[in-house]
Amino acid sequence: MGFEGDEEAAAIQISPKYSLFRYNSPLVQVSLIGLVCFCCPGMFNALSGMGGGGQLDPTAANNANTALYTTFSVFGILGGGVYNIFGPRVTLAAGCSTYVLYAGSFLYYNHHHDQTFAVVAGAVLGIGAGLLWAGQGAIMTSYPTATRKGTYISLFWSIFNMGGVVGGLIPFIMNYHRTDAESVNDKTYIAFMCFMSAGAALSLAILPPSRVIRDDGTRCTNIKYSKVSTEAIEILKLFRNWKMLLLFPAAWASNFFYSYQFNNVNGLMFNLRTRGLNNVFYWGAQMLGSVGIGYVMDFSFQSLRTRGLVGIGIVALFGTAIWGGGLASQLNYSHDDPPKRLDFKTSGNDFAGPFVLYFSYGLLDAMFQSMVYWVIGALADDSETLSRYTGFYKGVQSAGAAVAWQVDTHKVSLLSQLIINWSLTTVSYPLLVVLVMLAVKDDDKSKEGTTNGSDLPSAPTIAGNIAKDYNEPVNSTAT
Repeated sequence: MGFEGDEEAAAIQISPKYSLFRYNSPLVQVSLIGLVCFCCPGMFNALSGMGGGGQLDPTAANNANTALYTTFSVFGILGGGVYNIFGPRVTLAAGCSTYVLYAGSFLYYNHHHDQTFAVVAGAVLGIGAGLLWAGQGAIMTSYPTATRKGTYISLFWSIFNMGGVVGGLIPFIMNYHRTDAESVNDKTYIAFMCFMSAGAALSLAILPPSRVIRDDGTRCTNIKYSKVSTEAIEILKLFRNWKMLLLFPAAWASNFFYSYQFNNVNGLMFNLRTRGLNNVFYWGAQMLGSVGIGYVMDFSFQSLRTRGLVGIGIVALFGTAIWGGGLASQLNYSHDDPPKRLDFKTSGNDFAGPFVLYFSYGLLDAMFQSMVYWVIGALADDSETLSRYTGFYKGVQSAGAAVAWQVDTHKVSLLSQLIINWSLTTVSYPLLVVLVMLAVKDDDKSKEGTTNGSDLPSAPTIAGNIAKDYNEPVNSTAT
């Protein structure tokens, strides 16, 4: 089964009236995948950010997340191949449906306190999340033109993390008057499930890359279809690809810190309602971070490579400062000497410092991951290659997260967890610099998967097909 629609690539000139807000434009399609992730992983992030999945005892959530990221590490890598075979709609809809099951398992746990369902649901979600994020990565990095990938990554990241903001408001509002409560109520989980169900339905609106026309008039891909044997071979090649090996430490580090930040900063230092409020600002900070680094990586310098190097340097500086602040805070408490839980209304000035630290962690997360996605997007230009690259990234990322959740389950000292997180991100920066220096070129023709313009059919032919597909007037001239 292959991608739908006309698979040819063409250079055409589109009427300015439809240049941005056509249904088949990168802007609309990236916005749609942002809304899908707003509803599904955005709400999942809000649930996880509560610490312990909104429960007093984080053991069930830690074990569920370990199962989740273990299967995610496998299906994240395989997800790119599944996307190339079945296309975005089937891949994304299948992935989104598993989020509803995961939220429902914690609704069940609220009444029965049996973690078996939560662990099984976590494993199933790992499969679905692998499919969703491989498809998302391919769409976000391949649909825009090479000169605007940072902008579209920022757009996606902002819409996606608005889900965390709204998701943080749900437990904050629904548990506002439960000042002594340690676990969220049933309505909170039901609200998450409603949003996740809407995301699964919305995923059916995503167009395949062959039907998306970039702002410069080119289609996103000229590959007609893929098959299982082809994808199996290409996925195995990733483990020998020097670019992916240089990316490996950044991928491993990029979700490793979540267990520490969610359970041992937000979960340990604040009461239930304040944790919900903190998540509003944590995911809101991600929106700011992604927009800021996206601007740097698209507009700061004319040279693509220079923008990449400057972006890595900025993230490294911010990361050093923020983890340094985290170290200063962490020296004040431990598992054996837990802090007094803070409340945003009654704790006064004691609340300010830890709140700013948690906000800064969210800022850094978005800057780091947006920067890495930009680097991945700069390595190729077609959805087939980028779906594999982003699948590899998410698979390795999830393997690291699976280890991290078990590190927290086994009560490794909080100071050690912080040092590990800081070290992992720090090691990745020089390797990303090497990757950009060697693989990111300022000449687009050197990039993988770029279509040869001499093979393109005439513009009027393709323009007519587009107008027929979407019933939109298109003015075209040969280039």
